[in-house]
Amino acid sequence: MKQINYLKLIFVTLFVASSFSFLQAQNGAIKGNIIDDNGMYVPGAAVMISDLNKGTTTDFDGNFTLVEIPAGTHILVVKYLGYEDHKEEIQVSANKTLTVELTLNSATTTLGTVQLIGGISAQSRALNTQKNKQNITNIVSTDQIGKFPDANIGDAVKRIPGITMQVDQGEARNIIVRGLAPQLNSVTLNGSRVPSAEGDNRNVQMDLIPSDMIQTIEVSKAVTPDMDADALGGSVNLVTRSAPEDFRLAATLGSGINFITDKRILNGSILVGDRTNDGKFGYMISASINDNDFGSDNVEAEWSNEFEYNTGVKDSEGEDILEEEAVNPYASEFQNRKYLVQRVRRSFSLNLNYDFDDNNSIYLKTMYNWRDDRENRFKYASEILDAEDISADDYTISNGNLIQFPAEAKRETKGGTPTRRKNPKSTFRRPANAKLYVRR
Repeated sequence: MKQINYLKLIFVTLFVASSFSFLQAQNGAIKGNIIDDNGMYVPGAAVMISDLNKGTTTDFDGNFTLVEIPAGTHILVVKYLGYEDHKEEIQVSANKTLTVELTLNSATTTLGTVQLIGGISAQSRALNTQKNKQNITNIVSTDQIGKFPDANIGDAVKRIPGITMQVDQGEARNIIVRGLAPQLNSVTLNGSRVPSAEGDNRNVQMDLIPSDMIQTIEVSKAVTPDMDADALGGSVNLVTRSAPEDFRLAATLGSGINFITDKRILNGSILVGDRTNDGKFGYMISASINDNDFGSDNVEAEWSNEFEYNTGVKDSEGEDILEEEAVNPYASEFQNRKYLVQRVRRSFSLNLNYDFDDNNSIYLKTMYNWRDDRENRFKYASEILDAEDISADDYTISNGNLIQFPAEAKRETKGGTPTRRKNPKSTFRRPANAKLYVRR
């Protein structure tokens, strides 16, 4: 009896397996690419087969894939913000991949005698991609970046909600996401982690990359399981430009003047891209230069409400007896600095891709950045002498105000770049026994 039951079990198992294999054999796949009426990729578009209740979204290059589709005739529906819904009848064959190329038409709205034809911009594509993200994400496109005079990508990122930047010489450098320190955030370039240019921290210097070289900025404020777990604040992904569908040439040139140094500001960029006639090989080459000769004035002071001096009397151990007197707040140390800076930022990018067929492709994305900082600093500093060097005749107090006290002054100049070309720092200082009386 047991032997008969075992035979029944084996028979049922084989029947179910063969049925499942038969069903699998009746399925096919759909692979496609979606562009708009201008030949631009359409990312974040919703692609659905309504009768199967199955769908997906396109990636940043407008590609999508649907698998396990039953063989037969289906209606493929594409929906995208700012475009008319597109319906396409497709025929899926068993064990085969159907390749489709779809073009969306811009939505048209007629108001009386005025006809508005809505064209989609890169920022609209970015917003559609942002809408389909499952985590808290902000996406900014190159069109939006180009509306502001941001020389580096750090200045562009700081305009995104929830992000602030640590600033160096007026340019945004280290990123702060939702109030967390720069070392708690990560930066990637085309999905690959960018290391810090400094050896003692994890901060990524965002002012190294010109804003002209980036196509899209993706800021993820909530880390998902597919991302590195060391980004507690968030992760910033910088996407470089991809090869276009048709020939594209663009160039920008700008200039200005800095009123502190009366020196010029120079900005320039160029990009060229194309694809072969068979559509297999594409390239995008871009270059950028930013030469800014600027300066800044800086005043720093340390305040104190206590004044200490030497009474001229020694204790039993031969040490000077110091006396402390409370006074109104005064600047015990004062520094007046002037910075003259020339910052030159150069960048070059080369992106290549080759499609062997519908299912296989390779790509190469490269970027080279170089920045020079030539900084001259002029500093004048005055600091009150140590209490041991101040006698009762060296200061004057009137109504609690310290109106005269001895101080030591020094001038300092520093110039060069933070490389082997750096000039040695020179300091000019008064002799220690000379007193400079500061009157207020």
